[in-house]
Amino acid sequence: MRQPPSLTLRLSLLFGISTFIVFFVFGWFIEDSIKRHFSEEDVSELEIVAQAIEKALLVNSSENDPASLERRFNDILVGHHRASLHIVDTCGRTIYNSIGTDSTALILPIKNSNSSSVRVWNNGEHTFRVLTRHLRGNTLTSDQVYTIVIAVPIDYHMRFLDDFRYTLWFMISSGIVITSLMGWIAVRQGHAPLRNIVTQIRQISANELNTRLSPDTVPGELTDLAISFNEMLGRMEDSFLRLSNFSADIAHELRTPVTSLMTQTQVALSQTRTINEYRETLCSNIEEYERMAQMISEMLYLAQADNGLCKPNNADVDLAKEVHTLFDYYEAWAEERGVMLKFEGDVTVVGDKLMLRQAMNNLLTNAIRHTPRNGTVCIYLNQSSNGDVHIDVKNPGPDIESEHLPRLFDRFYRVDPSRQESGSGLGLAIVKSIIDAHDGKIEVTSSGGFTQFRIILPIPPAEIIS
Repeated sequence: MRQPPSLTLRLSLLFGISTFIVFFVFGWFIEDSIKRHFSEEDVSELEIVAQAIEKALLVNSSENDPASLERRFNDILVGHHRASLHIVDTCGRTIYNSIGTDSTALILPIKNSNSSSVRVWNNGEHTFRVLTRHLRGNTLTSDQVYTIVIAVPIDYHMRFLDDFRYTLWFMISSGIVITSLMGWIAVRQGHAPLRNIVTQIRQISANELNTRLSPDTVPGELTDLAISFNEMLGRMEDSFLRLSNFSADIAHELRTPVTSLMTQTQVALSQTRTINEYRETLCSNIEEYERMAQMISEMLYLAQADNGLCKPNNADVDLAKEVHTLFDYYEAWAEERGVMLKFEGDVTVVGDKLMLRQAMNNLLTNAIRHTPRNGTVCIYLNQSSNGDVHIDVKNPGPDIESEHLPRLFDRFYRVDPSRQESGSGLGLAIVKSIIDAHDGKIEVTSSGGFTQFRIILPIPPAEIIS
């Protein structure tokens, strides 16, 4: 596939075409203005001569004195040395002629015409602008009609226009070429900031994502581009960091059970043991296998959520019924840890039953695990005034410092990294992915000896309308 022309070439061509159109219009207007100016001057001179000739004919035609008329015509032409005159009467007799012997070619086509006009005539050597007039005698009964032909040479004007036209279009062509070249240089220089940005982008690698473009050093048109690019780099840097940490956390989390399995197996095989002792070793290994299986299952779920594969199958979900089911399941474990379970509210929401049950299950197990003995875990269900459903899971315990709260939903993140018995570190990340899939959000607060997670699920528009 052919590569499209460069932006510099496109802008240069556009600039050149625009310049050509503007210069062409200006050149045509200037040339036309000069032609019209010369034409108006010639016509004005012809009109003045024609008026004087008509006056002389009307005054002297009755006297029928050819010599007097000739002197009068000569006097008129003295003030217009470039003008020539030819007059014939109705019978075709020449009254006066100063055009020359070649005037026949001019006179014959028009002597029988009743119209008056101005036209251009060329006798082979010179070019004239010619005015033709028809004049009736000065008496009402006179049938005499004079045909007056006045010619003004325009050779000088034609030569001037030819030279001017050549010079004008040469200058216009040169101006177009020079302007296009200057436009190319200007566009090339104008794109210098873009080339600098490209150079900086080429230097960016996975190990140097901390590079940023300075919006203050680029033109105003590129400021938004620089800001957007910096924001994209920030998201990429955060994603790469999370991916790197995620890989390290996976290796760390899987290394612990694998090391435990290897150690127990090596100890079991170091000497001959009874069947019961081997059974105990295998039972212990099963716990580690279950832990790894759960972790792998959770990681697969999060991978599917990241790729948008976890689509909720929406239906009416009775949250109160789901909470009762969870309490029945965890009641024994809570009693063992000396924790009370409390529940208030009755709300139905549209969502995926299994996914919402998993989210509440993770929050409940997290709350029970971090609640001190004789504490109470409370779950509140309610609906706000705007129709959103709130699910609050609240438990007593030490306050979580504010810098940890935004990262509680990161994968494998623990407030106390030294504590490994508090789960795989993926439970809250799964909760957030489930809530995101339902177009909701989750918040966490920790103060006054209590930590509270709040799930906010929006009510579907159809329910609001109904």
